[in-house]
Amino acid sequence: MGISIWQLLIILLIVLLLFGAKRLRNLGGDLGSAVKSFRESVKDAGDAPADGEEKLKHDEGQVIDGEVTREKDKA
Repeated sequence: MGISIWQLLIILLIVLLLFGAKRLRNLGGDLGSAVKSFRESVKDAGDAPADGEEKLKHDEGQVIDGEVTREKDKA
């Protein structure tokens, strides 16, 4: 049963009367720029390694101070 083309046009006309053409145009532009920046951030996040991964690689093989004091306390 869905929405017919006439019902869709009536809803569009009501929205146009309520908000105005200029406001709808600005809203569409804002929505488009938000989608564009979201896509760019997703693309950048996929290319760059996470900060946690770099820190793990950097700290690999090093002893943390807390572990050293625990070893001394046990002995």
